Amino acid sequence: MDTQGPMRIIRDYQFVDDQDRGASVAIGNFDGVHVGHQTVIDLAAQAAPDAPLGILTFEPHPRQYFAPEAPTFRLMSSAARASRLEKLGVERLYELNFNASLAGLTPDAFAQDVIVRGLGLSHVVVGADFCFGQGRVGTAEMLQDFGNTLGFGVTIAPLLAEGSTVVSSTAIRTALSDGRPQDAAAMLGHWHRIEGPVIGGEQRGRTLGYPTANMALEGLHLPAFGVYAVLVDVLEGAHQGSYHGVASLGVRPMFDGDVPNLETFVFDFSGDLYGVPLSVGLVAHLRGEEKYDSLEALITQMDADSAQSRAILAAL
Repeated sequence: MDTQGPMRIIRDYQFVDDQDRGASVAIGNFDGVHVGHQTVIDLAAQAAPDAPLGILTFEPHPRQYFAPEAPTFRLMSSAARASRLEKLGVERLYELNFNASLAGLTPDAFAQDVIVRGLGLSHVVVGADFCFGQGRVGTAEMLQDFGNTLGFGVTIAPLLAEGSTVVSSTAIRTALSDGRPQDAAAMLGHWHRIEGPVIGGEQRGRTLGYPTANMALEGLHLPAFGVYAVLVDVLEGAHQGSYHGVASLGVRPMFDGDVPNLETFVFDFSGDLYGVPLSVGLVAHLRGEEKYDSLEALITQMDADSAQSRAILAAL
């Protein structure tokens, strides 16, 4: 396997350097990079161990492209996905611009123009339910036929199950919507994480004795609203490191909020995190959002939430 340098990101299949051709890739959207995705990536690494390990995916997500007004559904941003893939050893991320031209390619044209002429891929791995090409009429079996004709290898990976549930981004979204982050984590192979910079808030938490790091949720699937025990990674800066905490995800009904965000209180921490990128892992859903009769009642509940979160996280 080629292990030279950090992961390279390629966004246009028509202008590709020679060093970025010939990879063995897994194809898909990889939203969440769950254990099924990781199995497909492992198969791509095993299929051609002397080739760079790659991922072929699309940005924006085709579902976003075709239905931009539909409810948000993504488990992670493209930046968070890239970070996770690089940690798994991916060397070439073909994050192709999904536009009218790419969407209009027939399955045959996709195989010839993108896989062979554009990227010069040596091997591709897809899930058994993979569809591609205009109108999603191409199947995994069709791709295998194209590979035989055009000279690239194709592996079809079986769908992976966790208990009685087929592992999929859809099943993970359902678990998160139901307030079951542990079930989501079993399918992901890691805690579901929300990543992004800390943004300015109304600083009410400071007056309550709970200063919080606020993060936007725009463009992401919304887990069940409420309070969570969380693992917090500060990704850069003077306070870089891992911490425990408790977080509120939702619209803050006590203060008549209407835009969902994530507010995290980091235990035993003192410092300025404004603008710093965080990764917040949802470990346990402690309770739903509630509106209390007084700030005193809210603070009493926050004390209880913090104690419960500390106990859960200490047992990990």
